[in-house]
Formats: sequence, C-alpha cells, structure tokens
Amino acid sequence: MTVTELTLDDVDLENDVFAERVPHETFALLRREAPVHWYEWKLGEGFWCITKHADLVAAHKDTETFSSEAGGIALEDMDEEQMAARQSMIDMDPPRHNQLRAIVNKGFTPRAVRKYEQAIQALFAHLLDETLPKGELDWVADVCAELPMRVFAEMLGAPQADRRRLVELGDKMLGNTDPEFATPEELEQYRHLPFSSPAALEMFDYGRKLAAARRAEPLDDIVTKLVTAEIDGETLTQREFDVYFLLLAVAGNETTRHSMSHGTLALMEHPEQTELLRAEPDLMATAVEEILRWATPVHHFRRTATKDVQFGGKLIRRGDKVVTWFTSGNRDEDHFDDPQRFDITRSPNPHLTFGPGGVHFCIGAHLARLELRIFFEELLARVERIECISPPERLRSNFFNGIKRMPVRVELR
Repeated sequence: MTVTELTLDDVDLENDVFAERVPHETFALLRREAPVHWYEWKLGEGFWCITKHADLVAAHKDTETFSSEAGGIALEDMDEEQMAARQSMIDMDPPRHNQLRAIVNKGFTPRAVRKYEQAIQALFAHLLDETLPKGELDWVADVCAELPMRVFAEMLGAPQADRRRLVELGDKMLGNTDPEFATPEELEQYRHLPFSSPAALEMFDYGRKLAAARRAEPLDDIVTKLVTAEIDGETLTQREFDVYFLLLAVAGNETTRHSMSHGTLALMEHPEQTELLRAEPDLMATAVEEILRWATPVHHFRRTATKDVQFGGKLIRRGDKVVTWFTSGNRDEDHFDDPQRFDITRSPNPHLTFGPGGVHFCIGAHLARLELRIFFEELLARVERIECISPPERLRSNFFNGIKRMPVRVELR
C-alpha cells in the first residue's frame, strides 16, 4: 500500500508497527484528515489521538480538563487501587505534582547543571577514548546506554558499580511491551506495580537501601534530598519515595540514551549534515535541537478528560482517554518547514520532545541538552565515519522510541 492509498481505516498504532519503524505516514494522514481521531485500541478501552502541534500544546496546558491524575499517563486501564499503587509525580496534577517536583527542581536548572559540564566532558571523552578503538561495537550498549547513566548515577547518589544494573532494570520496565523484556502473564500478575513489571520491586529494594545509607550519612545528591524532604511538615511516604526514585532512575537514562542513538543514526544517514556540522561547529546548538525533534524518544503521553469538552471539532466525553502524540506534533507541517527533512540548521525549532509546556515540562531538559551537545562534540572530534553493520533493532513499543541494539563499525579520524 502506498502512502497515497492510506485511509483512516488503515490507522494502526499497535506496538508491532513501532517495532518496524515510526509510522510517520499514518500521523501525517491523521494531521491532515482527522487531527482529533478516535482509535479502537486492541488491548483496552479506545482513546482519542491528538496529533497537531497546537492541539498538543493546548491539551497539556489545560490540566483541569485533561488530567494526568484521573487515569495516569499510560494507555492501560487501571482501577483505583492499581492507580494508587503506581502513581508517581508525572501521574499527578497540581498542587501535589508541583510540591513533589519542587524537591529536586533546583538541581536541574541551567545554572545547576552547568556545574557538571567539565566533569561530563571529561567522562564522555574518557569513555569514547576507551570504547571507540574497538572498531566494532553495539552503539547502544557500549556507548549510548553507558554515558547518561554514568552521569545520573553520580547525581542520584548510586555507586558507579551499580549503573549497569539500573539500566537493565529500566530496560525491563520501559520495554514491558517487548517480549524480550516481559510476557503477557507477567504484565497481568504485576499490574499493581509501575510498568506492570517485577523489575519495579528490585528498583524499590535498591532505592530503599540507598535511602537507608543516606539517612545514616547524608550527601549532596538526589536521594538525600528525597529522604530529607518535607511537604507541609510531612516526609514522603514509603510509596511516594519508591515511585519517585524509580521515575528518576529510569528517566535519567532512557530518554537521553535514545536521543543519542537516534541522533547518531540520523548523522549516519545524512552525511551531508555531518560534514556541515564539522565545517561549522557553532551549529551544534541547533543540531542538538534537531536531533531532539527527529528522535522524539517518547512517542506519546496519555491524559483523561475530566468533563465533556468540544476539542478539535469532536466531542470528548468525561472519562475518555486522550493520547497526545509528540512524535506527530514534532513533524507537523504547520509548525515545521519540510518536517520530514533532518536539518541541523533548523531555526526556530519549537519541538515538543520535552513536553508542550505546562506543569509537566521535562525536569531534565537542561541536563539532556548539555549531555547531547558534549556527546556529539566529543564524538565528531574522534570519528571519521560510523556505519551500521546490520539494521538497528527497535523496541516493540508505541510509547518509547527505543533502539535496543545497533551494531556499528567505527573509523577513527
């Protein structure tokens, strides 16, 4: 079937489709013909698809109508008990969301993350010097999964020796729709846990042990902030600490890692852009923004309508699931010239990768930008050419735009 033959009856947003590639032609069809579209989901209650940039911004800024707290941010349907057991900061609306976010917010401001710049540069340079001479490697496991977690383990307060375990646990949870990481039986058995994954129990146990160590010996790290924080005179409950720690440990690695993987792949597939960046290194800031737009590591977030509302010409009923597709908004023809083109000079670049604004804008955005800039600066200084040995292996997920493995051959400068 060609793109021109595609109709709304052909729209398929199930996990298997995303294991092959991001269905950009499907999202282009939705933006053009049905920007607010009802989708009959095979695994539960159907949902509204929001695919236009402006509509995503409007929905995310209206937390009273489109709630994170009413049903969580994931597609699956949960009862109140499951929701209560799994609810993290990103599954909440103000004011509780804002109170929890404030515990660590100051540690992720532009000024706060700049103090890590020299240490990140030295760390990335050392790892690349150690890894790249191997010639052939798995770009994801050996480079992209390694670098962000080395940084975040330090910020979190976790020993560097444990970083690989944290990455493995994160992969199991965020890859829960991929048979490599979970089975349908597991998903049903552990529905009361974040991502319906038994790996959450291991992450909880790890976080609790780290918390006990920080209560005994406080340090300048995130875990110390969590165990000493008070909201209205009350410390975090055990459940609040568990899901907060899990959220930070996972989010601190996964999204930056996928941006690094997809960014490297984009530069490989567009060698003229790589050469332009070498010739004009001052373009690195705009290149990073284009990589973030192009990669869109999180495909969507879910909201729940709190009342009947007319939106985009459709009547959305109270209780309906509303899924905001960042991966579509980032290719919206009304906001980006030639959006299917990878262009490191693109400016302005109002991408939605860190969120469309509002209270849930990504807390780690400044750190991610810093890491990506340093990574690609250090990479281009060392590498003449990178080529895939075999096709990248994608994660089976319509939530995370992940690459599981990407075998490459590296030619040094």
